[in-house]
Amino acid sequence: MTNDMDRQPDAMEELSARVAERRCLVGVIGLGYVGLPLALTFAEKGFRVLGFDVDAAKIDALTAGRNYIKHLDGNRLTAALASGRLGSTADFRRLGEPDVLIICVPTPLTIQREPDMSYVVNTVQQIRARLRRGQLVVLESTTYPGTTDELVKGILEESGLCCGPDFLLAFSPEREDPGNASFTTATIPKIVGGVDEAAGDLAQRLYDQIVVRTVRVGNAREAEAAKLVENVFRAVNIALVNELKIVFDRMGIDVWTVLDAASTKPFGFMRFNPGPGWGGHCIPLDPFYLSWKAREYGVTPKFIELAGEVNVRMPAYVLEKLGLALNDRRKAVRGSRILVLGIAYKKDIDDPRESPAFEIIEGLLRLGADVSYHDPHVPRAPRMRSWPELPPMASVPLTRETLSAQDAVVVVTDHTSVDYAFVAAHAPLVVDTRGIYRSPNPNVVRA
Repeated sequence: MTNDMDRQPDAMEELSARVAERRCLVGVIGLGYVGLPLALTFAEKGFRVLGFDVDAAKIDALTAGRNYIKHLDGNRLTAALASGRLGSTADFRRLGEPDVLIICVPTPLTIQREPDMSYVVNTVQQIRARLRRGQLVVLESTTYPGTTDELVKGILEESGLCCGPDFLLAFSPEREDPGNASFTTATIPKIVGGVDEAAGDLAQRLYDQIVVRTVRVGNAREAEAAKLVENVFRAVNIALVNELKIVFDRMGIDVWTVLDAASTKPFGFMRFNPGPGWGGHCIPLDPFYLSWKAREYGVTPKFIELAGEVNVRMPAYVLEKLGLALNDRRKAVRGSRILVLGIAYKKDIDDPRESPAFEIIEGLLRLGADVSYHDPHVPRAPRMRSWPELPPMASVPLTRETLSAQDAVVVVTDHTSVDYAFVAAHAPLVVDTRGIYRSPNPNVVRA
């Protein structure tokens, strides 16, 4: 009679062979801005994919062939569905079917700016209930070092199975950049780190087949830390130029002209542009994940936390500049009609996650303004985790009548499809947070 220990090497060898020959079924959990492009890429490379999501509306859309992420080429979804290699379900009882399970769920912050791991925990608990021998589990959600080999491993082993001999566990951070036409999931190098060497080997073998290059690191913690470093770097530099914007404004110096000049240096300078704050699913969150974890080791990363403070206060700076501009025109914010131009977190995409626009809207409503918005990519403002009390809003048309009826227009997101000359010609006051208007204009105020 063959016992479990005798059978297990065969299960792992079979899993490795299925991955190498693209015979494995890949399960992608979370079909949002990270999960759906990843699922499509696996299907395009010849793998069978089963996507999971708790949002039944997404599953219904995929079943009907409707693309709900605008910056993705809808033809990719059509082709993947036609090939028969892409399926989707809201039935998490099917988590035992895939050979590989890739977790792409949100990792937001609590209101105290501490990691909210509830999405990861709930997902891993669902996997634990169906976990079987010979599966590979990969976490892609951005998180603090130690999540994979402490939190995820511990929950999965509550199943009675052991990480290593029974199942494999790795971390490979997502690197999606929505709206970036130069890079897709397949053309961005992928960092891979396993909880043990076997997991790292298999995860690398898996991703080797769908991306241009895999970057193997020593373990899951190094992979988790690498992702945080990428976004801490951006957060710190965004904070620097945001603070310079405030300083130079007081000095009467044009920060955009200064940045143009500094950018002519062919070495030693990397340009970042100031704005109304920070947004997206990574940069406003990841630095706080690292600083939270660092305190466990008795370290306070003051530089990272200072950058967070600078970026967090930028929406308040925009409101201050708007209030002063209205005051100069003998108006108060209370009772003024304010149009927020753009609520996506960056230009030319439909992703509003953590956009500073929502904090600006919330602040204006709290001050008694009559607020509307226009965004060609976001026809209806979704309910946001960070601002759940905001009323339902829909994008208004950007007409001459709409603009002239406002007391001020605040440019928050610089979508290229907007005619900004038209805006300035018909709005009585424009507050520009993105450096759109480079020439002096009597009704434009920079913020």
